[in-house]
Amino acid sequence: MPGLVSVKTPPASTPLRIFTPENSQCEGSRNESPRVQRRMASPSPSPSPSISTSRVRPSPDRGSGKKKNTPEKTLIDESSLDNPDLGPFLLKMARDTIASGDSSSKALDFAIRAARSFERCAGSEPSLDLAMCLHVVAAIHCSLGRFEEAVPFLERAIRVPDLEKGPDHSLAMFSGYMQLGDTHSMLGQLDKSISAYESGLKIQTETLGESDPRVAETCRYLAEVHVQALQFDEAENLCTKTLEIHGEHSEPASLEEAADRRLMALICEAKGDYEAALEHLVLASMVMIANGQDNEVASIDVSIGDIYLSLCRFDEAVFSYQKALTVFKSTKGDNHPSAASVFIRLADLYYKTGKLRESKSYCENALRIYAKPLPGSTPEEIANGLTEISAIYEAVNEPEEALKLLQKAMKSLEDIPAHRSTITGIEAQMGVMLYMVGRYGEARVSFESVVAKLRASGERKTAFFGIVLNQMGLACLQLYKIDEAAELFEEARGILEQEYGPYHLDTLGVYSNLAATYDAMGRVEDAIEILEYILKVREEKLGTANPEVDDEKRRLAELLKQAGRVRNRKGKSLENLLGSNSNPQGMKKEGTKRWSGFGFKT
Repeated sequence: MPGLVSVKTPPASTPLRIFTPENSQCEGSRNESPRVQRRMASPSPSPSPSISTSRVRPSPDRGSGKKKNTPEKTLIDESSLDNPDLGPFLLKMARDTIASGDSSSKALDFAIRAARSFERCAGSEPSLDLAMCLHVVAAIHCSLGRFEEAVPFLERAIRVPDLEKGPDHSLAMFSGYMQLGDTHSMLGQLDKSISAYESGLKIQTETLGESDPRVAETCRYLAEVHVQALQFDEAENLCTKTLEIHGEHSEPASLEEAADRRLMALICEAKGDYEAALEHLVLASMVMIANGQDNEVASIDVSIGDIYLSLCRFDEAVFSYQKALTVFKSTKGDNHPSAASVFIRLADLYYKTGKLRESKSYCENALRIYAKPLPGSTPEEIANGLTEISAIYEAVNEPEEALKLLQKAMKSLEDIPAHRSTITGIEAQMGVMLYMVGRYGEARVSFESVVAKLRASGERKTAFFGIVLNQMGLACLQLYKIDEAAELFEEARGILEQEYGPYHLDTLGVYSNLAATYDAMGRVEDAIEILEYILKVREEKLGTANPEVDDEKRRLAELLKQAGRVRNRKGKSLENLLGSNSNPQGMKKEGTKRWSGFGFKT
């Protein structure tokens, strides 16, 4: 193919550079995939694969106070677009403009005019030059932070190649789909992103064959995105295929195999298969040791410590963390964010073992590092670290301090598309913290902002969206907005029934909230119908002697009694309703139960 690829830039990379060779070919390569983050609480805890994570603002033209004249634009009229030499010339000018550091807007103008020239010269015939030029136009839009404007150009570029004209056209279409997936990912539209990647993978597989090593790289790329979307079964299938292809084509103990096993370990950990995750990590560590990759070995040791912590093998977890910490301090420095991430894990471990003084000490060590980050530290690293520390303060019943840390995490991130999914997760957690400290109006505003962002990004049918709607409903109840709360619970119920099914405990929690709200509204018959269903399911799942079943029986008996008093029917007072809902997620007031996300009243 004529060098058409989808470029994936790791978070720590330099700003996007767009090269357009004089021969009308756009060359590049897919960089190594960024590590998928371990934490999964947020809708997208980890950075999305993207065409670029940098945001290059257009440079002001020189002499902005004077009337601007662009000689190139005045020399080119519409009739000259029919010249077959004009497209390559304009594309070269776009390249030279970017290389010189001049205005990206001027480069964009050249690239758009080049695309028009290629289109007019090609007529109705499919043109790889046109497809490539449209990719460049989209890439410049992305470098300017205009991801929405890049999408139409990529969708058009995908329609240009003809699959019947050979592998060059097939791989050009593959490149377009992958770049489109990257762009949707930067906009936080994971569903559309995954759909584009899957289309690209299908075309690549049909062109190169199922066992081609390049197919393995795309499979791993797509598996990472499925992990970010919490779709672990799909991710496991793709990662298994990647391991099989690399096992066939790569040398034993290759770096590719190590990367595959680290991803597979992450998937197994997320699915609760800790022994399998540990096995993959040990094998990956052996490969890295054989290749002399000390820092990578330390990173794997951190992951091994996480598995030991999940298995309650605390001494082995401490050993793995301390081993990694020693390497990070010696190779990267005492104040590197990698050291801070180990401090956070040690703080979490000591909290879980009841050593709260040691836990707080490690939290403070991490906070000192984040207070004065080293040059090169990314905002995402700092925000994720502060969010994890906040979760520990929340667990030890210090919600005010947890809220302050979340606010700091928000301030460390710019409001740009690349950060919006992370900001959304942090903002949702802030809503929960505000609810816990009794600031219900602010909690509702926070949840409302999250709901608006999720609706705008096309994530309105995800389980996370249903959870946020439920939390916002609880905040509305505290503000005596009962009708609004009922609407939110009803929408949350529909989403969670679709995502989890009607028997899932989280879905039942929303049913319970909705029944209580109907009771407060005087809709006793509706409340009775829901409670009878909840009671039936809980008896089947938990048994008749479970305390939660007893609570549902008592509530149902009260409602049935009220329903029999036709004239003096008295609905459950709002004060009683709020009393039973004032503790979101069914947490004990001591705050000793740590959340794994957002929960429900159960």
